[in-house]
Amino acid sequence: MCETCGCSLPTDNKKSLDIDADQNHAVIKKIMSSNDKTAEHNRHKLNKHGIFCINIMSSPGGGKTKLLEASIAELKKLYRIAVIEGDLETENDAERIRAQGVEAIQITTGSACHLDAHHVHQALHQLNLDTLDLIFIENVGNLVCPAAFDLGQHANIALLSVTEGDDKPLKYPVMFQKIHGLVISKIELLDYFDDFNMERALDNFRKLANQSPVWPLSAKTGRGMEAWLDWLVDQRTERKMLLNPQLETSE
Repeated sequence: MCETCGCSLPTDNKKSLDIDADQNHAVIKKIMSSNDKTAEHNRHKLNKHGIFCINIMSSPGGGKTKLLEASIAELKKLYRIAVIEGDLETENDAERIRAQGVEAIQITTGSACHLDAHHVHQALHQLNLDTLDLIFIENVGNLVCPAAFDLGQHANIALLSVTEGDDKPLKYPVMFQKIHGLVISKIELLDYFDDFNMERALDNFRKLANQSPVWPLSAKTGRGMEAWLDWLVDQRTERKMLLNPQLETSE
């Protein structure tokens, strides 16, 4: 775990380190305040350029990069796209995205288990925002810390792979409460993971009082992708109209 979000700060049961809870709280509050200020700056910059930005989160191996590859293959016919990639190490995922013909900025966080607004701020300065319509942020694989950090994005999407189990929304409620849509990924594997129950997964998600859309899909086969892509197009159009009400809706 990392120090940037305070998740490695000692808790009350680590008395030997002689750091009290009030001090911990003050440090975390300072971290989050700085992050939120930068996130608002990022969002203002994105709005100024009419860019719709989506933050995609999941467990490691949840299928984020595969989903992006399949989505970009279709959406690049309509929009100018870039991706901000977050990983502890390597540029493997960024290289996969660049192979789709779009720009990818790799952020290697080292020991940090999430992206923060400062990471995204630096990445935005490496992009020509005048030439973009959509930016995807692929966050570090983690169902805990990424949920706590505003990056300046307009929407949060989480992936739940059928290989993980249908109880993940209840185990990681903060993540699944804050999202604007849920992708249930790798449905092509349902025959091999028959302990994953689609209805139960949806019910567990709805128990968190989140009525956002859910898209069961396979980025590998294309099954279910159409509804997800339609949502992205609609959201991008709504964002554009909100920023410029005089804009024609046909793109």
